[in-house]
Amino acid sequence: MNQNEFVQLITPFKDKVFRLAKRLLVSTEEAEDATQEVLVKLWNKNESLSDYGSVEALAMTMTKNHCLDQLKAKRSSNLRIVHNNYTDREPSLQQKVEDNDSLNWVAKIIDQLPEQQRIIIQLREVEQYEFEEIAKLLEMNETAIRVALSRARKTIREHMLKTHRYGTV
Repeated sequence: MNQNEFVQLITPFKDKVFRLAKRLLVSTEEAEDATQEVLVKLWNKNESLSDYGSVEALAMTMTKNHCLDQLKAKRSSNLRIVHNNYTDREPSLQQKVEDNDSLNWVAKIIDQLPEQQRIIIQLREVEQYEFEEIAKLLEMNETAIRVALSRARKTIREHMLKTHRYGTV
């Protein structure tokens, strides 16, 4: 098959190939490239095109496959870009160490509190008991519980500020 015969063969469906490529790839430039690519592949098969029942169906299948390959390639490169921009929601090792250090300091400070404040901090802040429940457990007035809790928190806060302000720099 010569070049003129090939052009006459593909001319009736060349626009269909482009429209399918455009539908799949969206970009006009990419669709034009895909169309060109498919036509080159068809030209390379020009000696065996007569073996196919419908060259148009072959061209449309080749277009679909080529465009899907292009989309897969684009998707994988997009995934790499997204992966490079990904920020880990997990705290950094340094942040974990600092948090752990702070928790250790708080635990040491709590251990130094008067027994009643220590129990109230444990029940309220760690065990998440309500004031009413703590009052029943300790046989205390709710107001007294709130006052003791406030004093305990103030002591912890002051010690932490002192530790972090004057601690290791």
